Amino acid sequence: MKYTPAEASALTNLPIRTVRRLMDRRFIRPRRLRTGRSVQRLLSWEQLVYLRLEAEGLSLLPVPARRKIAKQIESDAGIDTVAISEGRALVVQVKTVRKELDERLKKLQRAESLMVEDPETMRGTPVYRGTRIPVDLIADMLKHGASVEEIIEGYPALDRERIELAPLYLRAFPRRGRPASRPWAKRKPIRTTRHPRDMARPT
Repeated sequence: MKYTPAEASALTNLPIRTVRRLMDRRFIRPRRLRTGRSVQRLLSWEQLVYLRLEAEGLSLLPVPARRKIAKQIESDAGIDTVAISEGRALVVQVKTVRKELDERLKKLQRAESLMVEDPETMRGTPVYRGTRIPVDLIADMLKHGASVEEIIEGYPALDRERIELAPLYLRAFPRRGRPASRPWAKRKPIRTTRHPRDMARPT
């Protein structure tokens, strides 16, 4: 399976600009897929493992050591540790990082199953499946300090899992041409309650 730079950023928790810089500097060499006039760069699982190590602090090592580690990981998908010597013995744990990535990938796959982008619904804005609640809105609320409990109070159709997955989904699948102005971002959640109609008939 191959991953876009945005998916790699979301899964490894590296800024997208750092992912692109590491590709440009050939620490990792993604596969290039041409579609019409555009060329998309796709990353392997092993390359994601290396990127996650960068996020864990590998970037502090000298460039030659980092390139060596990247090459070893790409050449051996099941490698557990990488030993290098930069003045002193150093062992990089790969197995633990691989497990962390696997768990994060499962979360992203779960998010994909709970959210949908349909051109006929909210003009393609990502929404929670079965609702018209924009995922952007929930992510913005979390970013600005709203608690999960507060969001559920305003949007009872959601639950903790759906709310917590919103930032991961949007980071992995950014919309091209997303408008800068999102009017719903400044609105407080509104909880709608249906009141039963008065059963007493007028006399």
